[in-house]
Amino acid sequence: MTFGLRAALLLGVQLVLSLAAPAIPNSFFYQDYLHGHKAIPFSAVKLQVDSAQPTVFSVRGGNATVPCRFWHEPEISSPRGVRVKWSWRPAADGGRERDVLVAVGSRSRGFGAFRGRVQLRRGFPGDATLLMTDLLLNDTGSYRCEVVDGLEDKSTSVYLELRGVVFPYQHPGGHYHLSFLGARQACEEQDSTLATFPQLLRSWKEGLNWCNAGWLADGTVQYPITRPRAPCGGQGLAPGVRSYGRRHLHLHRFDVFCFSSSLRGKVYYLQSSHKMNLTDAQQACQEDGAQLAKVGQLYAAWKLSGLDHCDAGWLADGSVRYPISSPRRNCGPPEPGVHSFGFPPPQHRHGVYCYKSGDH
Repeated sequence: MTFGLRAALLLGVQLVLSLAAPAIPNSFFYQDYLHGHKAIPFSAVKLQVDSAQPTVFSVRGGNATVPCRFWHEPEISSPRGVRVKWSWRPAADGGRERDVLVAVGSRSRGFGAFRGRVQLRRGFPGDATLLMTDLLLNDTGSYRCEVVDGLEDKSTSVYLELRGVVFPYQHPGGHYHLSFLGARQACEEQDSTLATFPQLLRSWKEGLNWCNAGWLADGTVQYPITRPRAPCGGQGLAPGVRSYGRRHLHLHRFDVFCFSSSLRGKVYYLQSSHKMNLTDAQQACQEDGAQLAKVGQLYAAWKLSGLDHCDAGWLADGSVRYPISSPRRNCGPPEPGVHSFGFPPPQHRHGVYCYKSGDH
């Protein structure tokens, strides 16, 4: 049989088979692992995913509702089994997503530090909203809602931002002593976390003015200026958040901007008939059922609870500070804030700020 005749016969067989096959316009089959490996037709129905708002705000210890919904176009008559996955890109590590929750049908599973704190709302068909409880300082970041329906995969993102206070912090030895890892540890020791750029920008808009550069969570070094002046980049530059860009995380040394949010306890100035050295101050707080307040706790009490006291007192890091919400004569600078006397010798005598947790 010649090659031309063999090709003609093969073409004829293919034509007969194609005419005999059932027609499924605009469709194909795939294996759905969520449905026991059954072949399911996939038609021109399109999956859509959306969020009602791009940013959600909350506070430490509070709750958050992170919206997400999905639907099909055109609308389908019966629900289809889909897979919903929430993932998180932390503000301090913008390159790597981490799993938060995966749900298939009525089953769901949380991951890592989110386990026991997250669930899907499921308030209506297509509701994939994430409910979060007992928020942590480090929960700030971008949350991605991904919906998988067979071979279709659509997603949307929502940014979770905690309300709180950004404050500059320096090493007891002076300015520009902290590497990036040292800065992160310093913030954690003061009941806070490294501030993100959005948090610093918001604080600048609220009036934060600080001439010393500090680390942020993304590894950049920046500082906020509301009143340009010669020692802070020059008077010719416009107000703004000025950046040194990314710096070497181990070799370079700067201060740091920390972030703290709401407290579950109370910061207070311990009334005493006499001033105390640092050791006596620690003991006085303990005898009152409390502990020396940390810097982040004092800032949070000032910013979020309006703590206002003109007397300076010891804090846990060995610094002496006092919070002013209503500036007045004989109480320091004319601006509200937490004012500092630095790190005096521990034998010096001052008042003390204590912190009593909500468990007491």
